[in-house]
Amino acid sequence: MQPGMQSRQMRAEEMPSSTSGEDGTGHAMPELPALGQLDAEIPVVGQRHPGCACVCCFSARHCRQLLPQEDPSCKQHLPPQPRSCALLWVCWGCTARALLTCPWFPAVPLPQPCALSWCGGRKGGYVGYQGGSGENPVHPSSSRHSQSQLRNVASSGAIKKHQKSLSAWFSHQPNEERQFGPSFSLDAVHVDPVIRESSLEEILKPSPDLTIQEQLQQPCRQVISLHNLFDVDACGRQVKNVVLYGTVGTGKSTLIKKMVVDWCHGRLPRFELVIPFSCEDLSHSNAPISLRRLITKKYQHLRDVVPVLGASNLKVLFILNGLERLNLDFCLAGTELCCDPNEPVPPSAIVVNLLRKYLLPEASIIVTTRPSAVRRIPSKYVGRYAEICGFSDTNLQKLYFQMRLCHPDCSGEGSRAGSSAEQENLVEMLSRNLERHNQITAACFLPSYCWLVCTTLHFLYFTRTVPPTQTLTGIYTSFLRLNFSGEVLDSTDPTNISMMKYVAKTVGKLAYEGVMNRKTCFSEDDLQQCFEVEMKTESELNLLEVFRSDVFRFFLSPCVQPGKEHTFVFTIPAMQEYLAALYVVLGEKKTLAQRVGKELSEVMGRVSEDVAVVVNIISKVLPLRFLPVLFNLLKIFPRYFSRLSGKERDAIAHTMAEELFKEEDYYNDDVLDQINSSILGVEGPMRHPDEAPDDEVFELFPIFMGGILSRRNRAILEQLGCSIKNLAAFEIAKAMKKTVIRKSHKGLPPSELMDYLFFLHEFQNERFTAEAVRSLRAVNLASVKMTPLKCSVLASVMGTTCHEVEELNLTSCNLDSSSLRTLFPVLLRCKALHLQLNSLGPDACQEIRDLLLHDKCVVSSLRLANNPVGEQGAQLLAEGLAGNRSLTRLSLLHTALGDGGAEAIAHHLAQNRHLRELNLGYNSLTDAGALRVVEVAKKHEALDKVHLYFNDISEDGKRALHSLRMDRDGVRALVFLTAGTDVSDYWSHILSVVQRNLPFWDRERVRQHLALLLQDLESSRSQTANPWRKAKFLRVESEVKKMLGKLQDGTL
Repeated sequence: MQPGMQSRQMRAEEMPSSTSGEDGTGHAMPELPALGQLDAEIPVVGQRHPGCACVCCFSARHCRQLLPQEDPSCKQHLPPQPRSCALLWVCWGCTARALLTCPWFPAVPLPQPCALSWCGGRKGGYVGYQGGSGENPVHPSSSRHSQSQLRNVASSGAIKKHQKSLSAWFSHQPNEERQFGPSFSLDAVHVDPVIRESSLEEILKPSPDLTIQEQLQQPCRQVISLHNLFDVDACGRQVKNVVLYGTVGTGKSTLIKKMVVDWCHGRLPRFELVIPFSCEDLSHSNAPISLRRLITKKYQHLRDVVPVLGASNLKVLFILNGLERLNLDFCLAGTELCCDPNEPVPPSAIVVNLLRKYLLPEASIIVTTRPSAVRRIPSKYVGRYAEICGFSDTNLQKLYFQMRLCHPDCSGEGSRAGSSAEQENLVEMLSRNLERHNQITAACFLPSYCWLVCTTLHFLYFTRTVPPTQTLTGIYTSFLRLNFSGEVLDSTDPTNISMMKYVAKTVGKLAYEGVMNRKTCFSEDDLQQCFEVEMKTESELNLLEVFRSDVFRFFLSPCVQPGKEHTFVFTIPAMQEYLAALYVVLGEKKTLAQRVGKELSEVMGRVSEDVAVVVNIISKVLPLRFLPVLFNLLKIFPRYFSRLSGKERDAIAHTMAEELFKEEDYYNDDVLDQINSSILGVEGPMRHPDEAPDDEVFELFPIFMGGILSRRNRAILEQLGCSIKNLAAFEIAKAMKKTVIRKSHKGLPPSELMDYLFFLHEFQNERFTAEAVRSLRAVNLASVKMTPLKCSVLASVMGTTCHEVEELNLTSCNLDSSSLRTLFPVLLRCKALHLQLNSLGPDACQEIRDLLLHDKCVVSSLRLANNPVGEQGAQLLAEGLAGNRSLTRLSLLHTALGDGGAEAIAHHLAQNRHLRELNLGYNSLTDAGALRVVEVAKKHEALDKVHLYFNDISEDGKRALHSLRMDRDGVRALVFLTAGTDVSDYWSHILSVVQRNLPFWDRERVRQHLALLLQDLESSRSQTANPWRKAKFLRVESEVKKMLGKLQDGTL
């Protein structure tokens, strides 16, 4: 017992139990209640209690310090009316004296005199207090004014603390959201979904499903804003209870969070106090608790405000989020009436009586729920139904993407200078794709899928860390956690199956059969086969009904392709492959015998453990030697089925390998480009409706299988009710070594190799990845568009080992200086490095210089052909060449060096001791530049071959170069197809180089050079009498003429 209460009870014992006599007005004085009984929350001074005539009561609980100041002999008390409550009533005189010493009411202006006629002859009397005056009598208006002042003083500070606490909590970003940067808060990026006023009749009898085009083209009727939900209804009645419903993914929880944050920042002035509750939290306990205790337990800052909730005009809003988690019973037999906020009842009973308006009848309530649970609240308790329609307006989708993708923090730290233009380009491409009313428009009908689109684009375009902080599988798993974490399909069902587990068993089956049959469109018959064929009980049919009502549209939507309006497709194409992978990895792909065997195995295993204890005890007492034999027989069954489960995991690994290395998918785009195209669309003419569609590609399916097995994703799926045991993941990985790694040994096309590297990244098993990478001696990724993400994946996967790579081919991969910086640790370990056709300028040459000067560099062959190196880049490369010890071959073919670049290389070439071959062809070198390079090469210890063809070298320069070659045998300057009166030994090499690079060179200039080569061949042929040499000249001439002819016809 608190000290105040003990003192209070002692003083109550000293007081007389009754008071006799009359007061000055002739009223009989009532019997005073014992002060120890005053545990109920009593309104503060100036509040009228229901059924009582007094306007001068105060809170005995919060002002126990007042009691020693009371005068027990004071006769100035109001006699209670017939319906009065058992409260201690005192007049203003006693109250004012007490309040002067009460720390809970510091210096509050009060009415001075007692205006009551029964107040002991003190009418017009005077009680001193701070700031007071004894001249003016109290009036009802001044009493109400003092009531408002007292309430504001008591609650304003607490409510401000409550707002601050709520704002911090509801502005908190989940882990999945933090990847966008700290400023991506609800205030910074939020678009309100469309809210439509509805009715119970529409919910019970929904209109026929419209196609996506019809839903987007039709204006949404009866639209209502979030701030107008509590406006009067059509009949002019004030709305107190609002039910806000919507299917999974429409944005109910986000909208409520935004509503709370708006109130915290003063943007919801209709309400003075907002008290949110999660129905999921309320469902976890059935222990009786009072409403006031429930509020103060969750929101401690409101402990000083709670006493005034039922006795003041404070405008309160209760938010009950996720009503489908609560089982409510509105029958009187199931939930008794309760109007006392202090009475302990189960949390569900509190919710029922709040909605009944027995508890806090003046409070407003907004309830969010899924469609299947709307009918749990009788319609007579609902003032307005409102449906969240998501982003049914395409302009809302565009606005969301504009705000999200163009935000300055979207590109992350260390972004390139052109990131802003890249962000705007992404939004533009996405907007054009939305305007075509493609399938992505149907997906972005749900705000949650808009979030997934932005997250995926952020992953594809702005990932630059090594290793990448995210995986694609992790994004999809986290996306499902955001929408289904803790969700039970139907809280009234005794199985209590998690929503995600149900989805994996049913929708996953549909997805898997679609992947196996190469199909993305599903008819009603297909849906019935997957959802209804095994339905046998009432409970299963009820679960299916709830799924169709609440979840179906989240995963499947009507197809938008002409002629397929009555079929369904997965809302996001990649989700089909993810759910198919989850279906397989969870082991749901079983025959009936396997399922029965697994259940029997588990039962027999538990029985055998119990029997073991009994057998051990009996065998020590009785000589029953046959009992251990029976016990071992019991163990045979579980062991037999454990072997079957091992074979099942081998089958999963085999499926993964077969799907990963399908030869018919070898020459498709890599999976990351496929995802990018599915979101941003493919620019160009649209396919004609009569044109045969391309075969469906499901290359993400095996990658998702590997990603789901990672430790992080398994932990998240465990929260969703989809458990994958560590032992199962270990055995699948062990079985994969026999299949996946063996099949990867054969040569893979570049796009397929990129998919394999991405699979290893998604698998997140460093030990397995290291073993797989060691077998890759040559990595050919030519023509793969190496985005920052792909560079990070390549660097991360190859970084699991330290072995040397024989060859890394990154020809025509859209590399830049930041890409080289990301790949730097990998490039150090590559012996042959192909970087031609990548638009690498001087900035990139600085990275290459650092690479060549690194003491761990093993690069022996470096090809930089067809890059805009220029004179400045040549200077940087020459510095790297001077200090390098490993490089033996360097190709700078067609790199715009000019004589200045050639001079820079010649200047530093003398400091190099290992270079053996240098290609400076097609660089606009004149006689001076070419002679300068060859003069230095003549003195070089190892250099024996310099390529100078397709340069601006005259006949005199050619003869000078030939004479230099004759001075020191072994230095070969390849300039023309001829060598004196003979054909050059390297004529075929020169022509093959021209043919390979012709698509990237200036055709007119190539034609001119070929004409010069042909003229030189004819001149040399006329100067020799050797028939054998003449024949060789004629052969080479025919090859050049053939190339010229194809060039003029445009066939080359």
